[in-house]
Amino acid sequence: MAKAIAVPEKDRAQQGINRVTGFFYRTRDFLKDVRGEMRKVVTPTRAEVRATTTVVIVTVFTFAAFFYVVDSVLDQALKALLHSLGGTQ
Repeated sequence: MAKAIAVPEKDRAQQGINRVTGFFYRTRDFLKDVRGEMRKVVTPTRAEVRATTTVVIVTVFTFAAFFYVVDSVLDQALKALLHSLGGTQ
């Protein structure tokens, strides 16, 4: 069975007010912090964006070629294994 503590009505009202004002103070402090962090943000230049985009595209195509080769090798190996075990062509 839960035990409850009797809180006078006046104290409950004060707790409610503190909760609301605390919310506003926390929100204000949060927005101040956001503004401070946003001042530290640096937008990349066009050259930096182009360079990183090129790296990403080259990397994607390199991995695609690698996985294509690995898949082809494994496919041929599996076909040869199944053929040697007496499977159909």
